[in-house]
Amino acid sequence: MVRVGKYRAQSDHACALINADVRELQFAWMRILSTVFEYQFDILPQMGYRCIGMDWRGFGKSDKPIGGYNYDRLADDIRTVVGALQLDNFTLAGHSTGGAIAIRYMARYNGYGVSKLILIDAAAPIGFTKETANKLLAETLNDRPKMMRGVTDTFFFQYITGPFSDWFFQLGLQAAGWSTAAIIILLRDEKLDADLQKIVVPTLIIHGIHDKVIPFVQAQELNQKIRNSQLVPFQYSGHGPFWEERDKFNKLLTQFIG
Repeated sequence: MVRVGKYRAQSDHACALINADVRELQFAWMRILSTVFEYQFDILPQMGYRCIGMDWRGFGKSDKPIGGYNYDRLADDIRTVVGALQLDNFTLAGHSTGGAIAIRYMARYNGYGVSKLILIDAAAPIGFTKETANKLLAETLNDRPKMMRGVTDTFFFQYITGPFSDWFFQLGLQAAGWSTAAIIILLRDEKLDADLQKIVVPTLIIHGIHDKVIPFVQAQELNQKIRNSQLVPFQYSGHGPFWEERDKFNKLLTQFIG
């Protein structure tokens, strides 16, 4: 049994859901560290949205077992949280590898409980090239702080301050070394092409056109292969549109949910 770290933000309005004419919108966020969605958790609960963030196993406040770092098991972890919190008719949002895990959840569990899907700079249908993955893997196993600093430096298109960079860097170091290496191997070796055709819910694809981690062309491929999907390019973002264009990002999410 792996304990999955969860972050909740819930407004009084959302808690008051009793009658059909009172709206509660539920988000389940998937990323390495859901803490990076701070600028959504600051705003959305005030608008009546219940937000639940999940850290993957091996990262953040979740347990850090030595194994289980494959898409099936990571999707199983989502299903466990969904069951424990009795979530239904919720929007599942996944960023980067979290987007890839969300795709596997949709395919493996027929989208159980999910009414809409949001993929944010998703590492799908492929993750890293073999060359990129092997470079990151070697750095992880020999100088993980250097690897994380390099990721931080290429993550954003817009300027970030020194304190913000340091905060983001420290978030990455909360992971275990073995889980970081295992996720890099996952992104190198596993593919999700067969999963895409199993997604039937309305899907919003958000992707920064300047993304140096997961190229924008992959978002275009997702848009072509996922039925009932729409792609919204973020013109001034790299791999972090949830921060780089956060006002636009938050507005788009609320419009998509309706």
